[in-house]
Amino acid sequence: MDREERKTINQGQEDEMEIYGYNLSRWKLAIVSLGVICTGGFLLLLLYWMPEWRVKATCIRAAVKDCEVVLLRTTDEFKMWFCAKIRFLSLESHPFVNPKSTANKISNGHAVHLTENPAEDTSHEINKYSQTQSQQIRYFTHHSVKYFWNDTIHNFDFLKGLDEGVSCTSIYEKHSTGLTKGMHAYRKLLYGINEIAVKVPSVFKLLIKEVLNPFYIFQLFSVILWSTDEYYYYALAIVIMSIVSIISSLYSIRKQYIMLHDMVATHSTVRVSVCRVNEEIEEIFSTDLVPGDVMVIPLNGTVMPCDAVLINGTCIVNESMLTGESVPVTKTNLPNPSVDIKGMGEELYSPETHKRHTLFCGTTVIQTRFYTGELVKAIVVRTGFSTSKGQLVRSILYPKPTDFKLYRDAYLFLLCLVAVAGIGFIYTIVNSILNEVEIGEIIIESLDIITITVPPALPAAMTAGIVYAQRRLKKVGIFCISPQRINICGQLNLVCFDKTGTLTEDGLDLWGIQRVENNGFLLPEENVCNELLVKSQFVACMATCHSLTKIEGVLSGDPLDLKMFEAIGWILEEATEEETALHNRIMPTVVRPPKQLLPESTPVGNQEMELFELPAIYEIGIVRQFPFSSALQRMSVVARVLGDKKMDAYMKGAPEVIANLCKPETVPAEFEKVLEDYTKQGFRVIALAHRKLESKLTWHKVQNISRDAIENNMDFMGLIIMQNKLKQETPAVLEDLHKANIRTVMVTGDNMLTAVSVARDCGMILPQDKVIIAEALPPKDGKVAKINWHYADSLTQCSNSSAVDSEAIPIKLVHDSLEDLQITRYHFAMNGKSFSVILEHFQDLVPKLMLHGTVFARMAPDQKTQLVEALQNVDYFVGMCGDGANDCGALKRAHGGISLSELEASVASPFTSKTPSISCVPNLIREGRAALMTSFCVFKFMALYSIIQYFTVTLLYSILSNLGDFQFLFIDLAIILVVVFTMSLNPAWKELVAQRPPSGLISASLLFSVLSQIVICIGFQSLGFFWVKQQPWYLYSDACNTTGSPFQNSSHLDNETEHDIRNIQNYENTTVFFISSFQYLIVAVAFSKGKPFRQPCYKNYFFVVSVIILYIFILLIMLHPVASIDQVLQIECVPYEWRITMLIIVLVNAFVSIMVESFFLDTVLWKVVFNRDKQGEYRFTTQPPQESVDRWGKCCLSWALGCRKKTPKAKYMYLAQELLVDPEWPPKPQTTTEAKALVKENGSCQVITIT
Repeated sequence: MDREERKTINQGQEDEMEIYGYNLSRWKLAIVSLGVICTGGFLLLLLYWMPEWRVKATCIRAAVKDCEVVLLRTTDEFKMWFCAKIRFLSLESHPFVNPKSTANKISNGHAVHLTENPAEDTSHEINKYSQTQSQQIRYFTHHSVKYFWNDTIHNFDFLKGLDEGVSCTSIYEKHSTGLTKGMHAYRKLLYGINEIAVKVPSVFKLLIKEVLNPFYIFQLFSVILWSTDEYYYYALAIVIMSIVSIISSLYSIRKQYIMLHDMVATHSTVRVSVCRVNEEIEEIFSTDLVPGDVMVIPLNGTVMPCDAVLINGTCIVNESMLTGESVPVTKTNLPNPSVDIKGMGEELYSPETHKRHTLFCGTTVIQTRFYTGELVKAIVVRTGFSTSKGQLVRSILYPKPTDFKLYRDAYLFLLCLVAVAGIGFIYTIVNSILNEVEIGEIIIESLDIITITVPPALPAAMTAGIVYAQRRLKKVGIFCISPQRINICGQLNLVCFDKTGTLTEDGLDLWGIQRVENNGFLLPEENVCNELLVKSQFVACMATCHSLTKIEGVLSGDPLDLKMFEAIGWILEEATEEETALHNRIMPTVVRPPKQLLPESTPVGNQEMELFELPAIYEIGIVRQFPFSSALQRMSVVARVLGDKKMDAYMKGAPEVIANLCKPETVPAEFEKVLEDYTKQGFRVIALAHRKLESKLTWHKVQNISRDAIENNMDFMGLIIMQNKLKQETPAVLEDLHKANIRTVMVTGDNMLTAVSVARDCGMILPQDKVIIAEALPPKDGKVAKINWHYADSLTQCSNSSAVDSEAIPIKLVHDSLEDLQITRYHFAMNGKSFSVILEHFQDLVPKLMLHGTVFARMAPDQKTQLVEALQNVDYFVGMCGDGANDCGALKRAHGGISLSELEASVASPFTSKTPSISCVPNLIREGRAALMTSFCVFKFMALYSIIQYFTVTLLYSILSNLGDFQFLFIDLAIILVVVFTMSLNPAWKELVAQRPPSGLISASLLFSVLSQIVICIGFQSLGFFWVKQQPWYLYSDACNTTGSPFQNSSHLDNETEHDIRNIQNYENTTVFFISSFQYLIVAVAFSKGKPFRQPCYKNYFFVVSVIILYIFILLIMLHPVASIDQVLQIECVPYEWRITMLIIVLVNAFVSIMVESFFLDTVLWKVVFNRDKQGEYRFTTQPPQESVDRWGKCCLSWALGCRKKTPKAKYMYLAQELLVDPEWPPKPQTTTEAKALVKENGSCQVITIT
C-alpha cells in the first residue's frame, strides 16, 4: 500500500477531514528529546501548540490501515490539524461474539455498520472491522466520535445507527421485535455507553491548559527576564494581572462547562423498559440503550434519552429543547408499508424526513396514547453523541473557529510588532557591543526590547470592549453565547427575517371563511360559530383537522389551530388513562359543539346535513392524525361521527397543494383568482378538503394506513382566511435598516403572494419597485430545467416620475456617478421548490438572484440554511432573525443569528432576544459596530503604546540608559491599563448610520491613522531628546541650582555612582519620560472617537475623569516637582524654563495629533473613503455625495483610490457593477431561461424569449 496515501473521512459533510497514517519513530523521538533539553523545554511547548509538527517530528509515514497515529486536517478554509492515537477494541473475551453462538443477524447489517446489505451475518460483520483472527477492531476517537477501520471501504468510518440505509419496511419486519441479550451486549461493546458525556475538567487540568497558552508563556518569559534585570515591581504587577486574568478565564470556562453539563445531564441516567425478542420486558438503565433496542415509552411521559422512531401509538412531545418552539408536537407511529393499501415501496427511513414519527433525544414526552396490550413503543435509532441533541452539544463543545478579518489582521499586526522588535533587538546588540557593554547585560537588554514591543496587556485590552458590549446587550434583553460574534455583527449588511411571529404578529386572527357549494364560491362569511353551519363538513373539518391537545386541562398546540378551533366554539375531550384501559382499541380524542349550537330538531335545507342521523348527542371522534408537515404543506385526519358507519377524511393546508389533491371538478374555476386576491391583500389562506372513506376501512386498518392513501381524490370545501397583522414596530425597524444601507430579505414558509404583500406593507418592497417572480421547473420528460419569469402586478399606483425617494431600499446598483440614477429598482421573489431547482441547475444565476432576491416563500428549514450560505458566498455579512422554531440551521449558519424565542432552547443561535421584537436587530448591529470600533481604537492605542515605549527605550539605549523600574510601572499600570479599560466603555451611537466600519485593521484609513501618529510621536520625542542636549545647563549636575548634588548628569560621564549604577537618572530620561507620558494620553484622546458608531468620548465619564486626573498628576510633577515622587520615579531635576519648554512641546504635539486624526483623517480621507464605498458597494441611495468634502480634496484623493474603485473586494459589489452594463439583466417579462442539457455540471444557462 502507498505509504504516502491520503484518505478522506466524512466525505461531503460539514466535518470532512483528510486522514494521514503515521508510526512512532524511535530515532526521531530521541532527536526531539535532545532538542527539548537543549531549548529548555521550549521545543516541547512548540510541539504542544502545533499537532502537525508534533506528529511529523516524532513519527514516520505509514499506511492508514496499519498506522499507530492518525493526523487529521479539516478540508474547510481553516485547514486545522488534529492528531489521534489508534486504539484496539478486543472482542475475543466476549463469548457472544462467536458466530456459532450468535445465530441472529447483527442488526441486519446495521450493528457496526456501514453496509447496504441487511442480511449480513455476525461473522461477516466482525471480519469487516477486524484485521486479525484475534478479533481486534482498530479505532480512534475525535471530537467525541469513534471512527472504526472498515475493511470493506478501506477507510475509517463512524458507526451508524438505524438512521441511514434502513428502509421503513425493515424497521417493522426486522427491528420491531427487539434484541437478544447477547446481541445487545455485542452492540453495547461497539456503540459504547449511551450518554452525552460533557466532562467538567478539573481546575488543575484547565489551569495547565490555560497557562500553556502562548500568551501566558510569553508573559512568563517576560517576568523571568524582568526579574533578572531587577524590575521586580513591574514583574510582580504583570504576575498579579496574569493571575487575575487566568482565574477569571478559568471561572468562565468552568462555568460554561458546568452549564452545558447540567443541560445534558437531565436524562443522563434513567430507568427504561425495553422489549426483548421473546416479548419479555426488561428494565435497564438508559445508558445501556443501543440502536435496535425497542423502548417502551411510559404513560406519564419521560425525557427521551436517545433518538427513537415510534412504531406503536402516539406521543405529545415538547421539543423546545431543540427548536425553541414551546408548542407541543404530536408524534405518530411510522407508517408500516407492509399493511399499507397503496404501499410506500422501499422508502428509506431518515430522522429528518420522518421527524413527525421520530422522538428526539432531550425532548420531553408529555403524554402518550396507546392500544391496550400494545404499549407505546419506539425503536432506538441513534445514541450518545450521534443523536440530534448530541450533535448540538458537539457543535457547542467543538465550535468552528470564527473567520473574521479583524482577527486575521490582529495576527498580522502582532507579526509587524515582532518585526519591529527584531530591528530593535539587532540595534541593541550592535549598540551595546560598540559601547563595550558586558555580555550578560547585552542579552537582558536586547530581550527586554522584545517584551516592550509586544504588549503583555493586549489580549486583556481586546477582550474588555467585547465584555462591555455583552453587558450592554444584556441590559436591552439580548443574551449572547458567542461573544466573539458581537464584533462580526458590526459588519452585517444584510438581514434575513422570518415572517410569521417575527415581522408579523405570532397569532393569526380568523378574518372569515369562503365555502364552496356546487363547484362555486359562496360569499365570504365572518361568523363560523352559528347553528346553520354546526353540522356542515366545513366546520367538522375545522373541529377535527388540528393537532391540539389538552395539557393539564388547558388546550394547547399550534397558534393557527387554536384560533381556528376557538372560532367555532367547540369542545375537545381526551380519553383518560382509565377509559383507554377499558377498551380494546385506542380511545379517540372527541370534539363536539356546545349544546346551545345544536338545533332541537333535524336540520333541513342542506343536503349534506341529511347524512347525519341525529343521535342524542352529536360528536366526532378523531381516529387517526397525520400531523402537519412543512415539506408536504398539509395535515389530515381520519374521523368518525358518532353513529356513522363510514369514516371521514379531512385535510387542510396550503391552497395550491390541497387543490392538486382534490377532484378537479370540485375545485371552482375562479379558485386561482380568489386565492390571488386574498394573498395580495396579505391574508394567510388555508384550504379545506374532505372525503368519505370506504366502509371496509376498519379502525385497525386506519391505524396503519399511509397518508398518501388518504390524501387523494378529495372534495374541495373552501378557504379559511386568516389575518396576520404586522407587528407595530416592524415598518419603523425596517426603515432604520434601509437608512443604514442594510438590505432586508424575507424568508418564510408562507404563500408567495402573501409574503410579497407583507413585504410591500412593511416597506421591504416599495410601491414603485418591480417584483419579478422566478418560477423554476425541474427537468421532466426529457426536457431540461427552466425558469419562467413573471412580473407581479404592483398594488399601488406608481408615479411616473423616475426620481426615487432618497431613503428607499436599494436594489439595483447605481452608476459610479450617483446623479445618473434613472432606473427602476427590482426584486426577485421565488418559492422553496424554485430555489432548489435554481441551486441545482442554474448555479450561474444564483449570485445574480442573491443580489436582488427579497422574498423567499414556502422555504423548508434546510432551504433557509442554503439561502444564508448562498448569500455568504457572494460576500454578504448575513444576519438572521427568526422565532427559533424552524430557523435553527439558518440562525447557526448566519454571521449573526438572533432568536426571538424566550426559551433558552435556541442553543443554536449565538444571540437570543428576551423580547420577541425585531427592534433587537438594530440594537445588536449598533452594539456590534461600537464593539468593532472599540476594538480598532484599542488596537491602535496599543500599537502606539508599544511604538512610543519602544522608541523611548531605543533612544535611551543609545546613551546606555533606560527607563526606571517605577517609570515603567507608572506608564504600564497607571496610564495604559486605566486608559485601555476606560476607553472601551463608550456606549453605542443612538442610531444606525449609512456607513459601516472597516472590517479589518489593514485598511487605508486605519493604517494612515496609526502611521501618522507614530511619525508625530517619534518626531516630538526625538525633538525633546536632542534639544535637551543643546541646553547650556546640560553638562552640569546642578541644573536646578540645588546644592550638595554629589554627581553630574551621568548620561555623558564615565564615573557612575553606586546609587544609579544603571544610569537611569539623567536629563534625557526625564525629558522623554514626561513627553512620552503625555503622548500616551494624547493618542488615547485622539483615538477615542464617538460618532458615527459610538457615543462621544465626553459621555464616557470614567474615561474623562481618568484622563483628567492623569493629566493633572503628570503636569503637577512636571511643573511643580515633589521630591518624594521624583525620588521614586528617578526623575532628574531640570530648570523651570525647560519644564515650560517640555509643556510647549507636549501642547504642540497634542494639537498636531488631534488635528491630523480629527480634521484631516475624518473630514477628508475618512469621508472620501466612505463615499467611495457607498458608490462601490450596493449603496444605491440617491443622496448626493458628502457635501462637507471639498471638491479639491476628492480630486486629490481620487487617483490614489482609483485602483480600488475598479475592483471592489466583495463579490456582490463586483457582480453589481457587471450587471449595470448587462442588457439581458434583469430578465424581461414572460421570458424563459433554460438550463443547457449538455453542460449541466457548471450550471450554464441560456435565455430564450417566448413570444
